[in-house]
Amino acid sequence: MERRQPCVYMMASRRNGTLYIGVTSDPIKRVWQHKNNVADSFSRRHRAHTLVWYELHETMESAILHEKRLKSWHRVWKACLIEGENPEWTDLYSTLMPLGSGLRRNDE
Repeated sequence: MERRQPCVYMMASRRNGTLYIGVTSDPIKRVWQHKNNVADSFSRRHRAHTLVWYELHETMESAILHEKRLKSWHRVWKACLIEGENPEWTDLYSTLMPLGSGLRRNDE
């Protein structure tokens, strides 16, 4: 049985580069799509292939609401959020596997 996990995430082209903010119910698959240029044209065009921040949610409604909030933030606020948890802007993709073990969760 496939497990769905609502998630808000940020992909970056490089440290302090272009940011892409998205929401998904399947973070492993969605980030893989970004990394392999299968995902939407924005992340492909701007080469946003590095998962630099993510947050799990209990419901998709909560994740969508948070994604909309983040998209309205100033760029410096987004960078501070990333650097608060990932100061080197390293790729966090490997921390998604296996899904559910030790992942950050926002229980709004």
